[in-house]
Amino acid sequence: MTTPEPTDRSGEIANASGDLVPTPGQTVGPFFGFALPYERGHELVPPTTPGAIRFHGTVYDGAGDPVPDALVEITQADADGRVHGAEGTLARDGMTWSGWGRCATTRAGTYSFTTVEPGAVDGRAAFFAVTVFARGLLNRLFTRAYVPGDDAALAADPLLSGLDEVARRSLVAVREDDGSLRFDIRLQGEDETVFLTYPRHEP
Repeated sequence: MTTPEPTDRSGEIANASGDLVPTPGQTVGPFFGFALPYERGHELVPPTTPGAIRFHGTVYDGAGDPVPDALVEITQADADGRVHGAEGTLARDGMTWSGWGRCATTRAGTYSFTTVEPGAVDGRAAFFAVTVFARGLLNRLFTRAYVPGDDAALAADPLLSGLDEVARRSLVAVREDDGSLRFDIRLQGEDETVFLTYPRHEP
């Protein structure tokens, strides 16, 4: 009979020295369709909003095949570079700005948000913070999609400037002819997207 490892009330496991370490993650797919997607979750603003754009792309697996059951979340500043509002709110009333959205991929592995182009925060390069959930991922993945166009800001960005050219390219969205921003996410393999780790979110 095994003895359960001690935990505190937050659900973190205490190791032999008494330090708290994060508990393991748990894959969300292919079951997340039961509760996580919600109506108009992909609309940070209504499509008719002045300045509204489409932020979209495809999620690919290590073999280069589209992932039909992933979940993509974005968090962003508003067009003026302000980070505010009730993060994570489900309100989609056309007036409440949360800067947060969630979108399940289609059978073709595509996702699409209606939003505004984020402005620069504190003069730094503007970006979308992107989170990916998918079957087989025990922990969600974090990355960034930088807005193209301001070459000086992109070159000065602390994260981008520490990467080689191929890795940098994986973090910069592409401006399409219709003005939309395309950001393809490659989970593994050639041209794999650069993923980030944050304190308390490491596997």
